[in-house]
Amino acid sequence: MTFRNGLDSLLRPEDSVLVLIDHQPYQLANLNSHDPHMVVNASAGLAKAAKVFNVPTILTSVVAERGGLIFPQITSVFPDQEVIDRTFINTWEDPKVVDAVKATGRRQLIIAGLWTEVCVAMPAIQAAGEGWDVTVITDASGGTSVEAHEVAIQRMIAAGVNMMTWMALAAEWQRDWARMESAVALTNVVQEHFAGSGIAYFWEQQLLNTPVPKAAGVGA
Repeated sequence: MTFRNGLDSLLRPEDSVLVLIDHQPYQLANLNSHDPHMVVNASAGLAKAAKVFNVPTILTSVVAERGGLIFPQITSVFPDQEVIDRTFINTWEDPKVVDAVKATGRRQLIIAGLWTEVCVAMPAIQAAGEGWDVTVITDASGGTSVEAHEVAIQRMIAAGVNMMTWMALAAEWQRDWARMESAVALTNVVQEHFAGSGIAYFWEQQLLNTPVPKAAGVGA
């Protein structure tokens, strides 16, 4: 096994390309590995983080006329972008998707989708075998059961695929809070989609703008 370590193994926005696969109503209806609300939220946060860092993002659905359109929480982030609709279950067998990824010239391939055991695992394993540096975002993905999701993750790790969550990816892209060109915009995404930390930030702003009360008798 080749271990993934060292600074060069970390993900960089200028080398990343994101593929969001089949975030559709049909798949969500049988999502049982996660709270569906959490997956929609994580997927939206991931999409917005990609936009902050100008990471090319490919949106793809499978037989949308039956399975439904990609969640508006995702498509609204990229309002002018065409969604590639497929018949292939394995996204990486669809030349339109693969050509769109290759056209970016990037090699760090990031994937999230529904379901983990099917529409995430197949393209991740194939692409890894073809030499791509593949990362799956586990909390923006989900399976038909906890077992299905976890077994798919084990299978992909055995194939050399990297696993991350969406906020870990965003932090890796940011890398340094002194990078102000993205720090403010990423903070806005955190406020909207990272619950406790977002609320804590609002609270911090409240405290910073709250006058310190004078002690009794001071200034009287």
